[in-house]
Amino acid sequence: MKKILPSLTLIAIIAIIIIIFLSMSNKKQMTVIQTGNNTFQPIQIIPNHFQDTQCGMTLLAEKHSAQAISPDGKTWFFDDVGCLALWYNNIKFQKEVILWVYTNDTNEYINARNAWFNRTDTTPMGHGFGAFKNKQEGLISFEEVILKVLRNEDLRNPYIKKELLGNNGSN
Repeated sequence: MKKILPSLTLIAIIAIIIIIFLSMSNKKQMTVIQTGNNTFQPIQIIPNHFQDTQCGMTLLAEKHSAQAISPDGKTWFFDDVGCLALWYNNIKFQKEVILWVYTNDTNEYINARNAWFNRTDTTPMGHGFGAFKNKQEGLISFEEVILKVLRNEDLRNPYIKKELLGNNGSN
């Protein structure tokens, strides 16, 4: 019996590990890329269902979110416009991709190329870009957002944060 007990213990531990892995694999995984979006329209965000393609964070709300749809109907999701900008810079189909951003002023998705952006919003990844449908003084274009993100000229940079927010930007 003393010789069999260690073997049985080992088999029991292995069985428990296998059961844990099998139960984890049955859970629904978050969606990073959704295929089949042949309408090329933004997909309604379900909290905790979609994962940001760039940073891996879970999308909790539509506010500050963005989506990109390729010509073949694949949709990528972003919790922050800055994440979209980083992803956009690395794709080969920039001219063909349809880009949607959720606006602060109209609470709807609009084409990112037609949107205007402030630089001081509190956003999930801290880039600071809030989208607007209606142009206002001080807002910048999507092309400028991309340049600012690539140059590290957004709220993640402490010098830019202090410049844009003053003493309120220091933590």
